[in-house]
Amino acid sequence: MNMLARLRQRLVVVGNGMAGAMALEEILARAPGRFDITVFGAEPHGSYNRILLSPLLAGDIEFADIVTHDAAWYAANDIELMAGEAVIQIDRTSRMVRGERGTIRDYDLLLLATGSDPVVLPISGADRPGVFTFRDIADVDAMRAASRTSRRAVVIGGGLLGLEAAHGLCRNGMTVTVVHVMPGLMERQLDAMSATLLAQTVKARGISVLTSASTAAVLGKDRVTGIALTDGRTIPADMVVMAAGTRPRSALARAAGLECARGVRVDDAMRTSDPLIHAIGECAEHDGVVVGLVAPIRDMAHVFAQRAAGDFTAQYSPAVAATHLKVSGIDTFSAGDFLGDDKSEAISFRDIAQGVHRRLVLRGDRLVGIAMVGDARDCGWYFDLLQRGADVSALRDALAFGAAA
Repeated sequence: MNMLARLRQRLVVVGNGMAGAMALEEILARAPGRFDITVFGAEPHGSYNRILLSPLLAGDIEFADIVTHDAAWYAANDIELMAGEAVIQIDRTSRMVRGERGTIRDYDLLLLATGSDPVVLPISGADRPGVFTFRDIADVDAMRAASRTSRRAVVIGGGLLGLEAAHGLCRNGMTVTVVHVMPGLMERQLDAMSATLLAQTVKARGISVLTSASTAAVLGKDRVTGIALTDGRTIPADMVVMAAGTRPRSALARAAGLECARGVRVDDAMRTSDPLIHAIGECAEHDGVVVGLVAPIRDMAHVFAQRAAGDFTAQYSPAVAATHLKVSGIDTFSAGDFLGDDKSEAISFRDIAQGVHRRLVLRGDRLVGIAMVGDARDCGWYFDLLQRGADVSALRDALAFGAAA
């Protein structure tokens, strides 16, 4: 080892998903040559874009199309990649981590970017063959293989992930039913009218939707034959996909004695209760909030990299969250306080025939919330008004009709 290498700090990144990859890119840009970097990833390949798992499941693209950082990228940037090896222990006293294959690496700075785990409902039959989750490449490969011999699928969960899974399975030629426990789809992103219109549009695309429906059990002996609902109804199925949410992957941090609630607790500097260990992404909990959207995770990676590069003034300040996705080919967007309260008013535009609904929530003369289904072309314009806190009093009469009006 030469003198330069000995002077470098040792950075270990646990987790090779989008959050970890974003942090690496920022570190390389801000502090090239400052760290000897080792990355542990539980999956046996480089980093990829999880947002594109739905079109991958649908067969519209292949895995190579969603890879963001392949083995050659790590090698070119002198990063040691331990692909296919999860970390099973953090020794804070010795400042080292141990991988499941016995690999040991010391650290001066440790970044946890372990992501989240899919929620598997604690119901009878949840471990039966034919039950899948939808979180990574292995899940997609397993579902695509099963869809070749299965004809009917039930997706439990009507959030973003569940609707994307349903769309992908439908594109594979399966008859699909979405079962959602809440009265409306995507209740975290949409108001009631937007959710109703979304459900109608999803149904028009050949996917059945049951809302206010709670799953009691997965049926079958050797493999799945359907599900039973708590109201006594049964739905036949050859495949069941659990898409009922995620939980932060924090077991490793808990075992190391780091402070955790839902996720690994971090401060504005992304530091955990151990100042040498940071956490970002879906495993991190900041001010009681766990995020799963790309924009705030990118902000977390940005703050971590700035501080690792020597800028100790950088602090994470959550911005207004926005969600913009094409769910089953349906454009949806939401941001801010789209439900409103007794101190706000809502302006709505509706074109049921075209499957379009737009809800704008104002408090005084400021736009504070947006929910859109079917046509989100003006989402950037609305979001800019919201973020700037712009006075929209002069635009009020035409606001619902978009930027052109």
